Amino acid sequence: MEYKYLENSLEVLRTNINGFSASLVWLRRSYERCTDIGIKAAYADDEFDHFENLTSRYARTTDLLVNKVLRSIDVVEFVSGGTLIDVVNRAEQRGFVDSVSEIRGLKDLRNEIAHEYEITDLRDIFSAVLQAVPKLLAISEQVIAYCEKYKFQPTPSEP
Repeated sequence: MEYKYLENSLEVLRTNINGFSASLVWLRRSYERCTDIGIKAAYADDEFDHFENLTSRYARTTDLLVNKVLRSIDVVEFVSGGTLIDVVNRAEQRGFVDSVSEIRGLKDLRNEIAHEYEITDLRDIFSAVLQAVPKLLAISEQVIAYCEKYKFQPTPSEP
């Protein structure tokens, strides 16, 4: 029975890693475009759209990392789910981050994006996302490399 549970858990992790990897492809694409645009006092419509895509992709990727991938790793490793704090503490123990505050910062920015309703001046959020994406990508690479021990690779995605 335990073998079947592990097999199903690995399939869930595989599915979550594949979705997460696809999200990373699109996040990188948006990040490159927005890095080229930079932070400005005013944006052309297309530039604003690119930054809106970036913030949305950042939020989605952060959610996938914390709520899907990290929790799936816990299940595969027979660790009880627990609270979000437990999940993040285990991410630190596995060496994905140097401190819990790194993931907390990513999640706080994600929450700020999700609850920002005033679109008149989003430069601060755009700037914060541009600064946070490299950290999110670095953590993501460590998580995916860690999952390689389960003998599968994410399915490559194209933008």
